[in-house]
Amino acid sequence: MTQPTIIRRAPGHRPRLLDLFSCAGGAAMGYHRAGFEVTGVDIVDRPNYPFALHRADALEHLAALIASGDIERYTAVHASPPCQAGCALTVGTNAARGWGRAHVQLIPELRRLLDATNLPYVIEQPNGKAPVRRDLSLCGEMFGLDVIRHRNFELSGWSVPRMPHRPHRGRVRGWRHGQYFDGPYVAAYGAGGGKATVPEMQQAMGITWTGVREELTEAIPPAYTEHIGRAFLATRAAREVAA
Repeated sequence: MTQPTIIRRAPGHRPRLLDLFSCAGGAAMGYHRAGFEVTGVDIVDRPNYPFALHRADALEHLAALIASGDIERYTAVHASPPCQAGCALTVGTNAARGWGRAHVQLIPELRRLLDATNLPYVIEQPNGKAPVRRDLSLCGEMFGLDVIRHRNFELSGWSVPRMPHRPHRGRVRGWRHGQYFDGPYVAAYGAGGGKATVPEMQQAMGITWTGVREELTEAIPPAYTEHIGRAFLATRAAREVAA
């Protein structure tokens, strides 16, 4: 594969990032805070998404951008494809019920299209069996958050220095096998059984622009992608100075 292009922009102009499978914009907000102009793509209408949004199938939209040449307007691409089939929290249930594996099959086609853009990209997935390289793994404790939310990131065309994993301060609050455990982290997934309330999830992840439970349970904290975005822009600036 050829070296992905890092596009130069005029001083003061925000580089554009395409946010695929954007959901409510947890990743998008982090990139925005890092210095990007973000455009999202999601197959579901997301009225809470805080930036420009195209309602479309992400793979079809990406293919159309490549075919038209409009992908050249972007500097980088982030993708968070549906992960239920590979997520450690659901893979056992999915296998038992015989559904869910189709989600993970998006990644090979997604990667093929992303390679065709010749742009740097990020694919994000949770811990589990999804076929994503673990070029970077992040946890809420690394950023002082009250949620653990381990996530793995495959990076193409650049790299981010690895952060050491900080030991967890205790347990995730909630019921486990009929016993209630207290702890410093909220359970930002599912409902019932001591799972986090909507306000608890908002505070724990730093996401205030949506109060939809489903969107919050699928979101990643903006701190993750702000860290990634700032590292990308630093790499981009260093390459421009060296050019």
